[in-house]
Amino acid sequence: MRWPTPLALTTTGSTSSAGADTPSVRVSSCEDERVDGGGFSLSDLATGEIVSVAIGDHAVAFTFEGRPTLLIDIGDAPDVFHATEQAVSPRWTWWSNRTALKIIELGVRPAKCWDLSAAHRLLFGGWRSGPEQIWARLHNLDTASIPHRMPVTLFNQALDAGDLGEPVGPDGHLRPEWVDGDWSKSSAQVVSWADTALAMQQLQSRYIDDLHHGPQLRATVLSESAAELLCAELEVDGLPVDAAVAASIIAGFVGPRPRDAAEAAAELKRRDDDVLQHLPPGITFDLRSPDQVKSLLRRVGIEVPDTRAWRLEALRDAHPIVEPLLAWRRAERVLTTFGYAWVDEHIGPDGRLRGLWSGSDGAAGRMTASAGLHNMPAELRPAVSAESGYAFVRADLGQIEPRILAAVSGDPKLAAATRADDMYAPVAEQLRVEREIAKVAVLGAMYGQTTGKGAEALRRLEREYPVAMGYLANADQAAQGGNDLRTYGGRLVPMTAININGVSDRDARSRAAARGRFGRNAMIQGAAAEFFKTWAVLMRARSNHLNARIVLCLHDELLIHVPEDRAAETAALLDRCLQEAAHRWAPVRSDGLQPVRFVSDTSVVGAWSEAKD
Repeated sequence: MRWPTPLALTTTGSTSSAGADTPSVRVSSCEDERVDGGGFSLSDLATGEIVSVAIGDHAVAFTFEGRPTLLIDIGDAPDVFHATEQAVSPRWTWWSNRTALKIIELGVRPAKCWDLSAAHRLLFGGWRSGPEQIWARLHNLDTASIPHRMPVTLFNQALDAGDLGEPVGPDGHLRPEWVDGDWSKSSAQVVSWADTALAMQQLQSRYIDDLHHGPQLRATVLSESAAELLCAELEVDGLPVDAAVAASIIAGFVGPRPRDAAEAAAELKRRDDDVLQHLPPGITFDLRSPDQVKSLLRRVGIEVPDTRAWRLEALRDAHPIVEPLLAWRRAERVLTTFGYAWVDEHIGPDGRLRGLWSGSDGAAGRMTASAGLHNMPAELRPAVSAESGYAFVRADLGQIEPRILAAVSGDPKLAAATRADDMYAPVAEQLRVEREIAKVAVLGAMYGQTTGKGAEALRRLEREYPVAMGYLANADQAAQGGNDLRTYGGRLVPMTAININGVSDRDARSRAAARGRFGRNAMIQGAAAEFFKTWAVLMRARSNHLNARIVLCLHDELLIHVPEDRAAETAALLDRCLQEAAHRWAPVRSDGLQPVRFVSDTSVVGAWSEAKD
């Protein structure tokens, strides 16, 4: 395959068609398919080699350790990315998955990457992971002193000295102009941005070594990076949704689509009247105000501390107004969050629901999505249907949190319980309690709930499973003391103690206990999120030959869109990927047994609603 003619970087002052360059750099076309006199091209890379990439408005730069940076015209980018991916499948390095999104939109699906933003969230915790944060933390700079872009005025134009063509300002921070993307206009600065990204990857790699957290930390960086690749693909591909079916379901809750504001107001009044008709004539309340709903209920003799749905569900028989009030609430949620406006805004003409995705929520590390992808009401799931000739393979991890506890704690007795399809059954037998009591106790241990009906069983847990309970207790104690935690995969959970000056001893103890509960739960929730993403990215990597696409990641659930004739094969592969993920987390013992068994409920369905919860 002939590689597209690249551009050469030379050191004479000029401006080329590849972009507005600084006076000291010229970008020009080469007749040879190599970029510079060093005689190196992308085809010379080793398989899996780290390659930093920056995509500008007119040019794309590729940076490698110990070799000259390569620069190509943006018009050649699709062919270059495709040829490089096919030939050597490098580990692309970029600041965030916004670069991945651009490559995918060029028609290329990178296999693997090092995502600086994903690595930063893992290593340093929290949500903020822009280039300025990455640079500051790796250079031990105070993040509070990160500069922000200011409009140029007579009073501040001289405050920033130095060469604005360089990414780093005199204060040692990245310049806000570069962080905002101004580098994309200049080919020379595109090169500098790629060079800087490679330097950050090397510093992150060194930081990983210095932490001495074990090999799983580097593995988690790679899986979290791949999860960001998956997020970019989820944004591009979207979730198959039948807009007509969705509109029909919505109409069942809130009536037909109104033709104008007057019809919309009349429909709102009709739905309100369905509830208010159960009150004496002339009495009205604002159903959209929780306080007024409490007053309404008090009027009919029902006292409640709040109006949460689960509380009202238990009061269905207390008064005839409760049932229509619950129905009104369901309809109101559909109207305000998943109504006709939601259909119009988020479901494209191709029948795909699209939103923004992130591989980490900045806390426990769970994936997040906008456009209602993560909180769609069950009533709307019939609209999530596979396209003609396709099916969904849906899989949901079973009892993931207690199985994760067995894996990360290394408790051999709890690991033995995971060999059962329902691991609460052997735990209940060991504790000599009913299954539901055992379940409450195990979940209570992970959430820090030590009172209630599972309290006695929890004490038995501490006797029967001391390793697992000790793991949770250590996390609790460390968090109470304000000590940061790291999950099994290496995610930092900041637990810095809050200033308690002027706080009573009772309040201080209460806050410390809350930190302890958060800490023990974060160690399990965070590890569960890491395991789920490991499973998902393994499936992404192994399923290309099946033309399968992951279209939804929801907590512990995967939904895969696949040709009907490959659905059974995809389901089998999904289960094999789960076992591979389990092996990575808990390697097989010398006797051939998997110490911790993970299970999933996997099925082939035509619509999401057909899957059993």
